[in-house]
Amino acid sequence: MEAGAGLKTLPDAQGFFGNYGGSFVPEVLNSILKEITDAYMELKDDRDFQTELKSLYRDYVGRPSPVFQASRLSSSLGGAQIYLKREDLNHTGAHKINHCLGEALLAKKMGKKKVIAETGAGQHGVALATAAALLGLECDIYMGEVDIAKEHPNVVRMKILGANVIPVKSGLKTLKEAVDEAFMGYLKDPVNQLYAIGSVVGPHPFPMMVRDFQKIVGEEAREQFMEKTGKLPDNLIACVGGGSNAMGLFTAFLDDKNVDIYGVEPAGIGFKDGEHACTLTLGTPGMIHGFKCYVLQDDKGEPKPVYSVASGLDYPGVGPQHSYLKDIGRVKYECINDKEAIDAFFTLSRVEGIIPALESAHAVAYAIKLAPKLSRDKTILINLSGRGDKDVDYIVENYGKNYGI
Repeated sequence: MEAGAGLKTLPDAQGFFGNYGGSFVPEVLNSILKEITDAYMELKDDRDFQTELKSLYRDYVGRPSPVFQASRLSSSLGGAQIYLKREDLNHTGAHKINHCLGEALLAKKMGKKKVIAETGAGQHGVALATAAALLGLECDIYMGEVDIAKEHPNVVRMKILGANVIPVKSGLKTLKEAVDEAFMGYLKDPVNQLYAIGSVVGPHPFPMMVRDFQKIVGEEAREQFMEKTGKLPDNLIACVGGGSNAMGLFTAFLDDKNVDIYGVEPAGIGFKDGEHACTLTLGTPGMIHGFKCYVLQDDKGEPKPVYSVASGLDYPGVGPQHSYLKDIGRVKYECINDKEAIDAFFTLSRVEGIIPALESAHAVAYAIKLAPKLSRDKTILINLSGRGDKDVDYIVENYGKNYGI
């Protein structure tokens, strides 16, 4: 299929983006997922629901988030002008609040009593706990023990907000295992709970639903960038784990053939199994957590171990729409390693006074590599998907001495 052709009509009625997506779940969940799909399809066009959501975005989250020209960073690189979509300035500190409010509102409208979810870096967990507190819902958050140790500030925030944080002790004790156990927890009572998936992954309708709640990022950015510069950005960059912040930015620009789009995956510490999470770069089509996508998998179709310094990126699968966009060539997927991401974390902090999340630092790192290759009349727009408060203790303890701390 030609890049951009039919993108606005995806997914199809079965939840497929080309060959990816769909719903492959236990029989007991088919009727539950149909109920969620039907409720969402009704509410997405409901004026009262959209008015309430937009009001919360404005008055509670603080939207629109600004677009900021990183002039000092751009000048230091001597190439393209770099701009940041400041999702780090949202209430709760990341883009995750955009879809968490949507999912929590949906749960409330459906009469659910509890929202349940996984979290890696903790930003989805904090955002969902926040939305649950606001709307009077119970909240269970599953989080791997490794990530609990790395992201302690976010664990404390979730508990303050009233969420029940459930440590996951199986496997590598990170994001994939958190998804596994959250899914099992959901199966215990799918009638009274809504699994509020934290990215554009999972069975239909979640990749579509989370994308739709996140697309406000790109819609705002498009209008803001035109107002600032009189034209569209030449390049978009966003980090990709599951891929929600990236789809949030990319969706508004997919049909603009003159806009080059880059998704940035974590190369970790190497390209051996368990050293990276470059799913789109090194994975193959397969199935994980009830949907088809690119997967880092072994010969038996089992997910391989993955790793990233950024807890929100170490997932062996990826959103089905990203898988489709890779295949048709509309988005280029690149890899950034831990050292490059940490260097970018400190560079943005010290040159622009903005401490990014380690996930977002991967996108910044790729912009730092790309900008000098482009002329000064070209532009780059990065989705700065989150702030780095959650990462500060971990960074200082493990890398501080290398950066004079």
